[in-house]
Amino acid sequence: MLFHSSLRKELSRSFGATLVVLVTIVMTMMLIRTLGLASKGSVNPQEVFLVMAYTVLGYMPTILSLSLFIAIVGTLSRMYRDSEMVIWFSSGRGLVDFVKPLFRFSWPVLLLITAMALIGWPWANSQTIGMRQQYEQRSDIERVSPGEFRESAGRIRVFFVDKETPGDAMATNVFIWSMETLKQVTTSARSGHIDTIGNSRYLILENGQRLERPFMPTEGLKISEFKSYGTRSGGDSGLTGDTTPPRALNTLALLRDPSSANLGELGWRIGMLLAAVNFVLLALTVSSGNPRVGRSGNLVLALFAFILYYNMLNLGQSWVSSGRYGLGSFMFLLHGGVFLVAIAWLTLRNNNWSRKKTLSAAQGAASLQTLSPSKIDPTS
Repeated sequence: MLFHSSLRKELSRSFGATLVVLVTIVMTMMLIRTLGLASKGSVNPQEVFLVMAYTVLGYMPTILSLSLFIAIVGTLSRMYRDSEMVIWFSSGRGLVDFVKPLFRFSWPVLLLITAMALIGWPWANSQTIGMRQQYEQRSDIERVSPGEFRESAGRIRVFFVDKETPGDAMATNVFIWSMETLKQVTTSARSGHIDTIGNSRYLILENGQRLERPFMPTEGLKISEFKSYGTRSGGDSGLTGDTTPPRALNTLALLRDPSSANLGELGWRIGMLLAAVNFVLLALTVSSGNPRVGRSGNLVLALFAFILYYNMLNLGQSWVSSGRYGLGSFMFLLHGGVFLVAIAWLTLRNNNWSRKKTLSAAQGAASLQTLSPSKIDPTS
């Protein structure tokens, strides 16, 4: 049909343009953020673009939902502004008739949002967290370059080593300055290497000396020589299931372990799909505004509605995670409430009901009842 094809064609163009713009903005913001993390030593500088790509992939459910919402609002607002909606209404089409073509256009996007929220979001988070922790848990010798002073992971030690290649675990002429409890410690050794004991990694120094300088001036220096000396280097050797945050767990793992934190994360993932469905209905009602407000009036209202809904979704996740609300009650109150509001608003718009018209109709009915002739008694 011409009605369905023309609407879906314009929606496709608007959705594609909006998606490209939003992805570009998010990529720019994530690049700046990732470069800041790399400068602080939290992210490997060689993996900046990879971390940025995983981060943007994790935000795709939100980006797709916002793109779909803006595309529908922008397209329908233009149709109202150019009087195309008046033509469709005059031909017997109501506002409810737009629901079917909108969902026929939106169902692939809704399916992609579901896949990204249930599968893409936890996978991207697990990859990002894994790379960051692997970089932070590398040995202190691996952090430094030959002939350069570098800080350790906790920024409480300064290293200087002399080695041929930065990636080797062995180092020669090691110098370490560290801050310990109420004292400064300077350690030097001819060589050092990394040894893994349990889940921890240790820096083993050989043939050196250790100088301890207390902060209290009354205490003297302490110098000791050693043939072998070990100090912890980095954290645990890897991620374990107990330390993995809920946002990095797959959906099946959340279902197998229905703790409060996992239920809150599960509610957020399922809520992204329900929110996207509600956004389609809300866009249909928000777009029909007053043309005197201007072109940006409907978009400002749509962005305000999106921000409010999205913040409530994140707030509800924290409430469920803390045990303040149950998952079912939260999902029913937020998504069910928005769905009922959208349906009621759509019904009012479709039937062209308003408070002013309802009062006028009530007053007209009361006037007719007052002016109606009284019954005549035939016996009089």
